[in-house]
Amino acid sequence: MRVRVLGTAAGGGLPQWNCGCESCCRAEELGTQRTQDCLAISGDGTTWYLVNASPDLRTQLLAAPELRPPPGTRRTPVEGVLLTSAELDHTLGLVTLREASQLTIYATEGVHRALREAFPITEIIGNYTAVRSEQISNGLVLAGGIAVQVIGVGDKRPRYASGLAGHDWVVAYRFTDTGSGRSLVYAPCLPAWHEAFERIIDGADTVLLDGTFHTEDELTRSSGSDRPASSMGHLPIRAALQEIARHPKSRFLFTHLNNTNPLVHPDAPEHAEVRAAGAAIAAERQLLVLE
Repeated sequence: MRVRVLGTAAGGGLPQWNCGCESCCRAEELGTQRTQDCLAISGDGTTWYLVNASPDLRTQLLAAPELRPPPGTRRTPVEGVLLTSAELDHTLGLVTLREASQLTIYATEGVHRALREAFPITEIIGNYTAVRSEQISNGLVLAGGIAVQVIGVGDKRPRYASGLAGHDWVVAYRFTDTGSGRSLVYAPCLPAWHEAFERIIDGADTVLLDGTFHTEDELTRSSGSDRPASSMGHLPIRAALQEIARHPKSRFLFTHLNNTNPLVHPDAPEHAEVRAAGAAIAAERQLLVLE
């Protein structure tokens, strides 16, 4: 199983287009830019699935050689998209995929409803390509031999869908190679480390985990905001480090980093704390091979 980390930033990326904070200015100066959260996964190296479709998707696809069409063709290796939420930074890239010959979108019932009623993007791109909406469920096996498990981790709705009913608005996935048995968990947005999440990561080889904020009071210290990390649906890295100690055989990588997170910069002293816990920060375009 091959996994390409296409993007590692929270909504807005790094630097953000409308932000002149110290962190964004430093990222511009050092060239340490990060695109918005997105993943590509394949069980056979030929058929690929995206997990989330970021606003930066075109740039991300062009930067990944295995996701380009074969020479002389217009055939994409991308077979479908699995969504962890209906947030705009996870779905706007679907517009880019309107030029595919067909597109399958896997998501929970609530997410599909949001994309059908509040933000009818599936109807819009359905005018350009054949769109198939599939409700994600345990027991699904993707082409290439990847078994999918899904758990709901949060009920935070996007602002545009605040009036819609539903549950499991935010999910985590466990992908298992049916041949080798190797597995990866993807949880870019995790409000809390609960028992169900503990079970789904048990024995996983690699866990890509919510790294939006380093500390609970990060926004307060950086911008004076009164919104703690947990109120925004994100378990801070410092709290997660205490939990991953129970899983010494799993490799933990943090992704979905906000521009305020000091760990977006490779020379931040906070990396020592993460390394001491046996974890690391996911890199842009990082390739993970699980075999």
